[in-house]
Amino acid sequence: MISPEEIEQLVRNRLKAMKSYTPIEPTDVLSQRINIPAAKVIKLDGNENPYGCSDKVKRALADYAYYHHYPDPEQRKLRKALGKYIGVGTEQIIAGSGSDELIDLILRLFVEPGDKVINCPPTFGMYPFSTDVCGGITISIPRKADFSIDVVSVKKAKDKRTKVIFVASPNNPSGNITSEAEIIALLDTGMVVVVDEAYAEFSGLTLIPLATKRNNLVVLRTFSKWAGLAGLRVGYGVFPKNIFKHIMRIKQPYNVNIAAQIAALESLKDMEHLYNTVKAIISERDRLSNKLSQLDWLKVYPSQANFILCTVLNGKAKKIHRELQKRGIFVRYFDTRGLNDCLRISVGKPEHTDVLIAALKEIC
Repeated sequence: MISPEEIEQLVRNRLKAMKSYTPIEPTDVLSQRINIPAAKVIKLDGNENPYGCSDKVKRALADYAYYHHYPDPEQRKLRKALGKYIGVGTEQIIAGSGSDELIDLILRLFVEPGDKVINCPPTFGMYPFSTDVCGGITISIPRKADFSIDVVSVKKAKDKRTKVIFVASPNNPSGNITSEAEIIALLDTGMVVVVDEAYAEFSGLTLIPLATKRNNLVVLRTFSKWAGLAGLRVGYGVFPKNIFKHIMRIKQPYNVNIAAQIAALESLKDMEHLYNTVKAIISERDRLSNKLSQLDWLKVYPSQANFILCTVLNGKAKKIHRELQKRGIFVRYFDTRGLNDCLRISVGKPEHTDVLIAALKEIC
């Protein structure tokens, strides 16, 4: 019988050493950890939609009769509906099990072991994570003090083995936009530029029209944030036709499950609900930002997403994070390069803001 040690020798050496992604945890796990009922947990750490999905989604999922069949591998209905929503032909749209899957597929398509991917931290951690899994080398070009992309340094870092650059816009966790002019400058380098617009519905800005004109631009979107479908994992990308054909060929045949496809389709049939939800979150974002700015020990950054980044000026971010958890309030804590003593707070409902601000005033 083969031993565990012998199995270990078969594992790719690169994967043995790589760091795992640090995910957020679900409400029931957090509830058990702090011994507080789940209904009393205020979860502001995942950039999720506190209002949930459309009621039409819930009814459609309950009524569907064919879960014992495989989903449409070509996602025909969903791609058609998405095309109508964003104004792009279906021959450029591919859905994924969250945009995370599409990030992985893009890297599988372009990156061979030793190829380079440019990352602009602080930003979404899945870009270097997926690069590592695919055997690529992450080249980190830190953002400027205002969290904008350092385009000049990116251009200098590019060489013959640089294949892809990821740009989140609005950026997570800083909430700022990368301009079209900056993206065009990156496109002109010849790299594949992937613009992750997970929070685009909260900013009202998109580069999707540009993706129909440039052969090296991919734009990713998700239903996790604005549509309240984070748990069902459904995202999509707008790809140039020359890239589209390859991604369709290498994706798993049934990558987006039936429930996720139904939920996305029904969401797009209830745009009034979705727009009202987005409007409520934007309104509460502004209110939360104003409340946080009144605390003189916080530096609050402007955001065009559904979260707000703050630097804790008194150096007590870790303590504040811990004390909030004791009260059943969960926010995201950072203490890394470019994010020293930072808290990222997802926008919740007005009552969540009130509880959070009262707790912050008590703690400090």
